[in-house]
Amino acid sequence: MRPTRFWITTGLLTIWATSAAAEPVPALTPFSSATGNKMPAPWHAVGLPGSQKPLTRFDLVQVDGRTVLRVLADHSYANLVHDLPDVVVPPGTQLRWRWRLDQPLPGADLRQRETDDTALKVCLLFNAPGEQLGALEQGLLGVARALSGEKLPAATICYVWDNTLPAGTLLSNAFTARIRMIVADSGGKALGHWVSHQQDVAADFRRAFGHEFPALPPLMGVAVGADADNTGGHSVGYVGDVTLTP
Repeated sequence: MRPTRFWITTGLLTIWATSAAAEPVPALTPFSSATGNKMPAPWHAVGLPGSQKPLTRFDLVQVDGRTVLRVLADHSYANLVHDLPDVVVPPGTQLRWRWRLDQPLPGADLRQRETDDTALKVCLLFNAPGEQLGALEQGLLGVARALSGEKLPAATICYVWDNTLPAGTLLSNAFTARIRMIVADSGGKALGHWVSHQQDVAADFRRAFGHEFPALPPLMGVAVGADADNTGGHSVGYVGDVTLTP
């Protein structure tokens, strides 16, 4: 084979292999596509495993002429989950959303268990390999899955609106290291105003879990939520369409 033909052939094979291995960016059903008050599938509410606590309330409402999600937490806990078919997102995939917080949780402090509440959060759920976890964490994850009946992820990143921690702060959940939180907004300056965000999925996973999982695991879902079960507070927020884009 001539050198020129060799390099052309090799280049084409490389392009083909890369294209064949790359998964398309999964589509999330937009809240704005809903008709009436029915939550668009496959979004569904999931409470705390094994708990009888009230569920955070999720409603579709009209704000500024668009259908958005209203999130009401009142001594409650729940996430609104959009399941995905375990897809490894391509490099550079961006998570985009906009939200508005009208009533925060002044007593919340993510660093302490007794005050571990969040007025607004958007989460990425990864089907990370559980066998890479320690025996204790594997056991706890198995119990939680059995109690909830849900395929709970071994790695979750939640972008949160916090009261005091600076934007960009990364910390583990006070109850489990299987959840890492990144502060997207902080304080009350933007209360009552829409704030837009764009986050690099792979880059944030490396930052949060790269020391545990060297490769980006499949994305098994996206969630939106709020909880006020620890502080006994009440919060009100809104979330627009959440998207994953190249």
